[in-house]
Amino acid sequence: MDRRHFLRVSSTVSVLGAGGMLAGPAAALQWPSEAQWLASGWRVYDVTTTVDLAERTGTARVWLPLPAEQLGGYQRTLATRFEAPGAVRAEVFAVPGQDTRLLAVQWADPDAAQQVRLVNRIATRDRAASLGAAPVPGRALSAARLQPYLQPTALAPLDGVVKDTADRIQREAGSPRGNLEKARAIYDWMVANCRREGSVRGCGTGDVRFMLTSGDLAGKCADINGLFVALARASGVPARDVYGVRVDDSAHGYKSLGKSGDISRAQHCRADFYAEGYGWVPVDPADVRKVMLEEEKGGLPATDARVRAARALLFGAWEMNWMAYNHGHDIALPGSRQAPVGFLMYPNGETADGRLDSLDPATFRYRIESARVQA
Repeated sequence: MDRRHFLRVSSTVSVLGAGGMLAGPAAALQWPSEAQWLASGWRVYDVTTTVDLAERTGTARVWLPLPAEQLGGYQRTLATRFEAPGAVRAEVFAVPGQDTRLLAVQWADPDAAQQVRLVNRIATRDRAASLGAAPVPGRALSAARLQPYLQPTALAPLDGVVKDTADRIQREAGSPRGNLEKARAIYDWMVANCRREGSVRGCGTGDVRFMLTSGDLAGKCADINGLFVALARASGVPARDVYGVRVDDSAHGYKSLGKSGDISRAQHCRADFYAEGYGWVPVDPADVRKVMLEEEKGGLPATDARVRAARALLFGAWEMNWMAYNHGHDIALPGSRQAPVGFLMYPNGETADGRLDSLDPATFRYRIESARVQA
């Protein structure tokens, strides 16, 4: 059975069943025009994920994260299409209560091709908060809207050592009162005290309590930016992880902060926090430490001009050579027999023999590629 679908993304949530196309007429089976986006200063990319299960069993499932449909004025998903030869079910699934979407594919025939190809066309442009301007009076989200971003997660509890550390950071910063100042204190503390560890697999586990109780503040982006989110929430500042993947080289010249072509191992987690009068403010302390470790062989000191520039840029701005998937946590994959995943940033898969290793694309046999669309 050949499952081929095309989804033109709209402002509503669309779900595709395995039986046919549920969005757009058959005549629309083509990419939407990117000209208006390119003319407006956006960059457009086709991001393609292919999976080919080498060890086929009678039961197999794959879950692929989908990019966020729309994020403020800096990312928009223009279209999604996929094909899954041999699948008995293939659908876009929206995780209840979260902003997380995924493509879920299921096979039941070990003799059939167990392959899926997913293509997303996205538009991005750089994101920056106007932190040099005065806050805008009355620009505020309701407490109910912000409450989910003040809650603990399985990987990031907000009590015990997390709360104690957050309180100590705020005391040492002079007990600032506003969210912007509190977040700045956490960001500065993390840049000074955390360390990127190149031997960590993937983007790390994001286990905040372990980092703080062990005293080893080393890891990668899911660890470091996950710690920022936990410390912010424990300080009363709404914050969230933003899981995604790099899709292009850096226009700022940072070799360590970009990836194009084969991006199978280019996943990257970022963070943002909410400040009254400014809205959601992007940050990325993990990438500051990445510049220090990887920009030059042997590393760079904190005093290097490139590190200082990255530190200044990444409190309040993101270069959007990156695609955001979601802010999700503790995600139960539909139909999975395994425990929920802490976050969804990689392809996930299961066969009759168990869960596949998402951090090993060579063994799992998946590949993610990015191509910039030119005018």
